[in-house]
Formats: sequence, C-alpha cells, structure tokens
Amino acid sequence: MERRQLGHTGLEVSVIGYGCGAIGGLMVKGSAAEQDRAIGRALDQGFTYFDTASAYGDGASERNLGRALRGLGANPVIGTKVRIFPEQRGDIAGTIAASLEASLARLGRERVDIFQLHNPITAAGAAPAFTADAILEQAVPALRRLQTQGKIGHYGITGLGDAPALLRVLEEGGFATAQMPYNLLNPSGVTPPKPGSAMPDLGGVIAGAAALGVGVMAIRVLAGGALSGTEARGPMGVPAPAPIASGADYATDVVAAQRFRPLVAAGFAADLVELALRFAAMPREISTILVGSGSVEEMDHAVAAIARGPLPPEALAMLETL
Repeated sequence: MERRQLGHTGLEVSVIGYGCGAIGGLMVKGSAAEQDRAIGRALDQGFTYFDTASAYGDGASERNLGRALRGLGANPVIGTKVRIFPEQRGDIAGTIAASLEASLARLGRERVDIFQLHNPITAAGAAPAFTADAILEQAVPALRRLQTQGKIGHYGITGLGDAPALLRVLEEGGFATAQMPYNLLNPSGVTPPKPGSAMPDLGGVIAGAAALGVGVMAIRVLAGGALSGTEARGPMGVPAPAPIASGADYATDVVAAQRFRPLVAAGFAADLVELALRFAAMPREISTILVGSGSVEEMDHAVAAIARGPLPPEALAMLETL
C-alpha cells in the first residue's frame, strides 16, 4: 500500500488509515476473534496507522485495538483522542492528562504516537467547542508537558469548527496533525465550493493546514456511509450517523450521493464506495484517509479500490458537470 509523509512528524503512514470508530463498528461491537482477524489482515495489507479514541464505545475500541496488536506482536503508528465534556471545562489540563493515562491503560502502552483533541474550535467557543485562545492557553501547555514526559509523540486536533480559528491554532500551537472532513459531497477543505453549493464552505482549511506542514488525516471520506448510495446500515455500525460538514441529515446525503452514479455507469469505478475512496485519496495535501469497517470484507473492498489509483482526468471532468 502507498505510504505518505505525515506532515512534519517524520512518520510515514499508509494512504488508508484503519478507523476504529463506531460508524464502521467492528472494533466496538465485533467479537474478539473478528477484531483480531481484521487487524491482522490490515497489517498484512500494509496499514501502518490505526486511529481510535476514548469516546469510541466508551473505551471499548482502545481496549480491543490494544489486545489485538499485543496478540500479533505489532507496533504500528497509533493515534487516540481526548474529548473534553462540558462538566470538565473547568480543568482542561487535568482532563487531558487523565484521559491520556486511561487511554494508555486500555491500549496497554506507555506511549502513543499521536494524541488529538476531539473538540471543535470556533470563534464563539460554545460547548462542545472551544475558542482558539482556550486551546492555546490551556490545552497546548498540557499537551506539551505530556510530550516532554515521553507519553505522546505528537499532538493534533480534530479539525472541525471555524477555518480561521482552526488555522490560528495550527499555526501557533505546535499541532502536528489535523483530522478534517473531505469527500465527494464536500471537497471545500481543498478546493473552493461550486457556485450555488448547499454544502458548508470549509474555507480551504485542509490546504491551509498542509501549507503549515500539518499532517492531514481525511475523515468522513464516505460521509458516514452515505456515499454508498443507500440508507442500509450494517449490523456493526451506528444507525444513520449525524452528518459532519455535509447535508442536513443522513438521508439527504444519501440522495446527494445518487448524482455520482453516472460515473459508475461510465465505468470509472465499480461502485460509489470505490469512486468516493479514490477521490478522497487524490489530494497530496492529505496524508491518509481514515476508513472504518464493519467486516474484513469491507476493508478488503477499500484496499482494492485504492489500489486502482487516482480517478482519471475524464472522470474528474465529469464530476465538474454534476
């Protein structure tokens, strides 16, 4: 599998990162045998980055990932996250430190490569978001202490919120990574939105982050599954996940995905999922696309899609007309 540099971290990551969240669901709801098989298969196929969070299954994802990797004797790049809840806002630094200790215990590790804040950053800073000032003045010193202690290699953000606030934090705070939404429905993190687009304008925040040397991890590359073109959900995943940076609801995103079917009919991809994954992996501003799965078969499908390479110019030209 292709590998790319993760910004200025010095880490090299697979173009697909293994998402261990609840949307795919396998690492939260699956059996231990299924999870171990999936992680082993991912390693065999060249995955080098595994992404989890304390909030995924209330810690279940971290525990299951840690168990599977220990059983396999594997040591890939691992990232996890801390979410600061409203009742914890009075002690941001303490919450960050305590959350990391709990994550390390669940993962069975003394250190994680990447530790990321899991809250939006906005101008207003209304919960669950924070202002840039709050992040820079309270969160960053805590993260730097953990880095000095050797408990984290690098720290990053989940890049949701207001583009100016996000870019200020990335420029001033020493953040090495950012997880940001990018997909066929809304590519405005990289390119300007089309005139009349109903999608939120992300203000080129991915391009801005990459220009700062930040390693960008694309999230919601399948719009939570909506870019499959169907509302059907697998048994492992959450039902109809709330959209991030796309339509009003999951059903709206599914309808919007239907307009890309002519590219499948024209033979540019075998299905909408393949089309969406190949599109999401194309920008060089993106180091890795995070893909969750509910089964080994879904993961295999994603790997096969990426192996077909970037979409050809003719496909991109067709996309411009839709």
